[in-house]
Amino acid sequence: MRIAVAGATGNIGALTAATLERDGHEVVRISRSLGMDLATGNGLDDALAGAEAVVDAINAPAAGPEETVAFFGATTRNLLAAEERAGVRHHVLLSIAGVRRVEGNAHYAGKREQERLVAAGPVPWTIVPVTQFHDFAEMVAGWTERDGVATIAPLLVQPIAPADVAGVLAEIAAGEPRGRYADVAGPEPQDLVDMARRTHEARGRTVRLVPTWSGVFGPAMAGDVLLPGEGARIAPTTFDDWLAGQR
Repeated sequence: MRIAVAGATGNIGALTAATLERDGHEVVRISRSLGMDLATGNGLDDALAGAEAVVDAINAPAAGPEETVAFFGATTRNLLAAEERAGVRHHVLLSIAGVRRVEGNAHYAGKREQERLVAAGPVPWTIVPVTQFHDFAEMVAGWTERDGVATIAPLLVQPIAPADVAGVLAEIAAGEPRGRYADVAGPEPQDLVDMARRTHEARGRTVRLVPTWSGVFGPAMAGDVLLPGEGARIAPTTFDDWLAGQR
């Protein structure tokens, strides 16, 4: 199959493109750095010519709720319109488990807009809600780290290996549209603060972590809000397994 991957130079997009190629598919990488601009639609018609499926794994630059919703709205509309013109038969959207349970977070608001547009759009679709990635804790701590100190929310998550996410997306893209897919998660719940500490240790770094709800993630995301729902698909790679590969 000829399958396009939007956001192909990002972490998940690159892994998904590589997985699809390993499985024998012809992959079209869509990225601004490769001359295709989702925000304007430039280059999409040529890129999607002959494509049977598209995986949308794009991310948004850090911004407020209005800007993030506008970004995801524009890119999704442009991508769906180009897919309709090209006769694409399957749109696969990477989304977030629990995205409908979190208010007040700009990224989650943008992902909800993506989901709304895809579900109401002209191209048959599958939305794949995924939990946070194994490298999420290190990334979050990095947002605030100053002079060896970082604040981080004590979130309860059930993280998943990026390679496992790519495998699921590649599998689904090669199949028929399935509507809203089950949540996809890693095998074990984890505390985000502990994840960050262990990741730093694995990389030989010392960072003092200060748990707080005063940052990007507030108390509305506490408890089981970010955990997968019933009937979730559980990926095999544990956080320990992933961490061992980072040393």
